[in-house]
Amino acid sequence: MTDQTTPTPSFLDLGVPEPIAHALEKNGKTSPFPIQRDTLPDTLAGRDVLGRGRTGSGKTIAFGIPLVANLAGGEAGIASHAAAKTRRPNRPRGLVLAPTRELVTQIAETIKMLADPAGIKVTTIFGGIPQRRQEAALEGGIDIVVAAPGRLDDLMRQGLVSLEDVEITVLDEADHMADMGFLPVVTRILNQTPKQGQRLLFSATLDNGVDNIVKRYLHSPVMHSVDAAESPVPQLTHHVFEVAGKSEKDALIEALASGTARRIFFTRMKHQAKKLAKQLTARGIPAVELQGNLSQNARDRNLAEFVSGEARVLVATDVAARGVHVDGVELVVHIDPPVEHKAYLHRSGRTARAGNEGDVVTIVLPEQRGEMRQIMRAAKIRVTPKPVNPMASNIDPEVLALIGELAPRVDPKETERRRAEAQAAQQRAAGHAPAGTGKSQGANARRKRSRGGRGRSGQGQGQGQGGQGQGGQGRNSQGRGGQGRGRAPGSGAPRPPRS
Repeated sequence: MTDQTTPTPSFLDLGVPEPIAHALEKNGKTSPFPIQRDTLPDTLAGRDVLGRGRTGSGKTIAFGIPLVANLAGGEAGIASHAAAKTRRPNRPRGLVLAPTRELVTQIAETIKMLADPAGIKVTTIFGGIPQRRQEAALEGGIDIVVAAPGRLDDLMRQGLVSLEDVEITVLDEADHMADMGFLPVVTRILNQTPKQGQRLLFSATLDNGVDNIVKRYLHSPVMHSVDAAESPVPQLTHHVFEVAGKSEKDALIEALASGTARRIFFTRMKHQAKKLAKQLTARGIPAVELQGNLSQNARDRNLAEFVSGEARVLVATDVAARGVHVDGVELVVHIDPPVEHKAYLHRSGRTARAGNEGDVVTIVLPEQRGEMRQIMRAAKIRVTPKPVNPMASNIDPEVLALIGELAPRVDPKETERRRAEAQAAQQRAAGHAPAGTGKSQGANARRKRSRGGRGRSGQGQGQGQGGQGQGGQGRNSQGRGGQGRGRAPGSGAPRPPRS
């Protein structure tokens, strides 16, 4: 009997320019995923597309290919370096909006992989860091900007970037931007792009105002949906472990964190993420946190440590759930049930990505059992809760299987030393002297040095309201006391110390 199975088309078969297809092949991507296979014929032809698919379905490459290929002018344009001839300062021709800094960075990395062989320049724009480098990148001429809405809106208001030349706009994780309250800013941004440009929108759902964005800004969009909205990932195995109390819960968390494979633990609160990462590290399990109170440099260092495998555990909050796109995560652990079923699915989607398998564990205290039943019912996931006691002499085989091979414990002092070195290297790469190794280069410090430093005109001691203070803290002999300012008697003459 003849096999009637239709072979899966290659990227070249779908019309992807050869240099881009070769870049994909070099990165181990030889066969298109369904969302890519379905959308590429329309997106490469310049049509507006509404793509719906669960997390981990390959959406970034699905919109990254047409974004790069269409701006480059196809194979002929790539060969003639057409993009360089049309590049203008502060006026990008491609725009991607995403909700979080982590997602912006990771989207840009994927697009850059496609863009480099096509001669397309890519940069990122997001908050939490000084904007001068972003200004410099825009001034140097850029083709594609991958941005978080808030900082891009700020730069637009300052007149530092114009969207009048944008030919292709992509909204990724539009439903998450709606959840975070970004739609008014997204609307302002879209209003500054040409009406005739190509627009691609990717979202798991069309609620919370996303449907209005589609109606207002997409022109007769072709809709492609590879999965039902908010559908569970079939490659995932779900586990609900019931524990009797806090001691059993803490022991189970440490046990699940102790394996060699990469895993993510989710918390509801930022302080919980910070505390748990510190506790695990102190127990010899290198763990890093990812939550909203971190500086951008700290977030970058922590994510790099997790991606490199130096830290096997990432402890994250819900805000970071959709911003973490790391391959090879085998286990996701909810240390508490999330607030609702959508958060459960988005968190869980950090594993079993790109067709791989993964496990998801939720740890449930007695008072949380009813809440957990409601979440699983709404998520359309059927799983039987299992009471476990990790402190028992015989640990449940299901728990042991999830732990896997035990990783050797790491001296916390060695972990802290390595992290201090990474921070110093990051500061040097940014052109800053690491703490304690040089002078401050801030404007205030330079101004003080230009006038001879602080306290050069008077080196005596002055008495403040609450004790003694150092005199000469400026261009006169004023000193700062223990609880306030004091003035040394006379014209800067030192006062004898009190016995």
